[in-house]
Amino acid sequence: MYQSKVEELRELVSEGIVLQDEHLHKYTKTALGGAADLFVMPQTIEECQAVVKYAFENDIPLLLLGNGSNMVVRDGGVRGIVLHLAKLNAIEVKGTDIYAEAGAHLIDVSKTAATHSLTGFEFACGIPGSIGGGMMMNAGAYGGEMKDIVVSVQVLTKSGELLTLTKDELQLGYRTSIIQTEGYYVMSALFSLEVGVQAEIDEKIADLTYQRESKQPLEYPSAGSVFKRPPGHFAGKLIQDSGLQGKGFGGAEVSTKHAGFIVNKNNATATDYVNTIRMVREEVKRRYGIELELEVRIVGEE
Repeated sequence: MYQSKVEELRELVSEGIVLQDEHLHKYTKTALGGAADLFVMPQTIEECQAVVKYAFENDIPLLLLGNGSNMVVRDGGVRGIVLHLAKLNAIEVKGTDIYAEAGAHLIDVSKTAATHSLTGFEFACGIPGSIGGGMMMNAGAYGGEMKDIVVSVQVLTKSGELLTLTKDELQLGYRTSIIQTEGYYVMSALFSLEVGVQAEIDEKIADLTYQRESKQPLEYPSAGSVFKRPPGHFAGKLIQDSGLQGKGFGGAEVSTKHAGFIVNKNNATATDYVNTIRMVREEVKRRYGIELELEVRIVGEE
């Protein structure tokens, strides 16, 4: 069905990669997911723009995939084009500003800032996502958020128009942004930091890294924190108090180390993972009347 599209896409991303029926479990932190009809890995923002325009003009569904850290891809895979931004990973330091492309890992940007004695990005030293995903959901941890340091973000609209949005235009809130609500595709971001004391920066990163490694189930594949924090509550505490740790479907279970995580403990399927999410939401709603809102994205077909 898509063979002719493969050849056309290869002309658009001459330096990139175009594959057909590529399985996505290799590209997600849950190690789950069926195949993408078309899998495109561009090398440049210009190539991304060309693919987005092509998808729009040919009415082909398009899904952007960054680090795959907060995404669950269903077992039936994804129809249309999956645009993977792993090669868009440039990081540049300009004085106290840092420019990073969408595929750059938040952890790598945090480390780069630290090596240049810049403070403000330490909170992201353990967030396993990419710049694109981090900006889309205004990622945060340990008292910091992307909105605290971002200056502007370069995005593509669904039709392939390239825009630069200022911090105010981004409408950043708790795990939300105009990027998410408008379906924009992040290409790059500019951040403003401050010169800090190297010893203090190193100490903060070491402390946050210890907290993450000691409290989170990093030994298993997972999508990170599955649920947003309900007003006045903590999702993990509600799940823990519901007695759900260690429970799940198939190879997926609620982590015994941190109840806010669902881990792929034993060759889980995406269906196992999604059923475990559903179980947790239903039980917390039954016990406490609280509707847990997803922080992870569930995409693809059954």
